[in-house]
Amino acid sequence: MSAEDKEIVAKFKAADKNHDGKLTLAEAQAGMPRVAAHFSYIDSQGRGYVTLDQILALANN
Repeated sequence: MSAEDKEIVAKFKAADKNHDGKLTLAEAQAGMPRVAAHFSYIDSQGRGYVTLDQILALANN
């Protein structure tokens, strides 16, 4: 895992306030503003949340 990936994991864990493994838009806005700015793109299926795997996949593309 790259240093960038480790940083993303740490930020995700800090932003995931209810520890459900998902970030809502509000959680992303509070803890991961770059994710929040692209939330609808990352949440392409319109579920109302994004996962760490989705964020890492985008970051590593």
